[in-house]
Amino acid sequence: MSYEILLAFCIATATLAIAPGPDNIFVLVQSMVYGRTQGLAVVVGLMMGCLIHTSLLAFGVSSLIKSNETIYWSIKVFGAIYLLYLAFKVFKSKAVLDLKANPEAQKSNVQLFKKGFWMNVLNPKVTIFFLAFFPGFLFSEELSYIWQFYILGFIFIGVSFTIFGAIAVLAGSISDKLKRWRLAPHFFKWLQIVVFLGLAVFLLLSGK
Repeated sequence: MSYEILLAFCIATATLAIAPGPDNIFVLVQSMVYGRTQGLAVVVGLMMGCLIHTSLLAFGVSSLIKSNETIYWSIKVFGAIYLLYLAFKVFKSKAVLDLKANPEAQKSNVQLFKKGFWMNVLNPKVTIFFLAFFPGFLFSEELSYIWQFYILGFIFIGVSFTIFGAIAVLAGSISDKLKRWRLAPHFFKWLQIVVFLGLAVFLLLSGK
């Protein structure tokens, strides 16, 4: 078992969770408008959605890896190409952080949980990202691929929940700091680019 690979996975996950994207911006704005409890309800929903994607990945990709090593390498190449595409997409986008609140009618915590859950589960980009992200971090020759994908999934959920939860609890101060920091949009834009490029290279160089 390679603990170095698991540590690298934790760092990559944390960096991705910190860099503003649709999910954590939604949590931030929701928490600013309705409060930290409602923001946390969204976070829990999003994380439960990640569990569904982890299960699809574990049982789907594991069988492919077992049956054909060529398919496994094809998945890794596809993942690297997708990550490079994400880096290019961020590069071409404008460096803007949209933190404007767009309040909806007050929703219950259960409704917000469901919203977070379904916006994650029904987003095919999350499935594709998991497929691109996880295979390069298989860390053991003894454990089955299913167990490894689930361990990576729970680490991803745990790290993301911690950071997203902190965003929900500290929404006001985080928002104020981001609004005051003039270089924030450019910093986070290039942070995402570097992370996606680094993950693509790591994926191609990592062994089975």
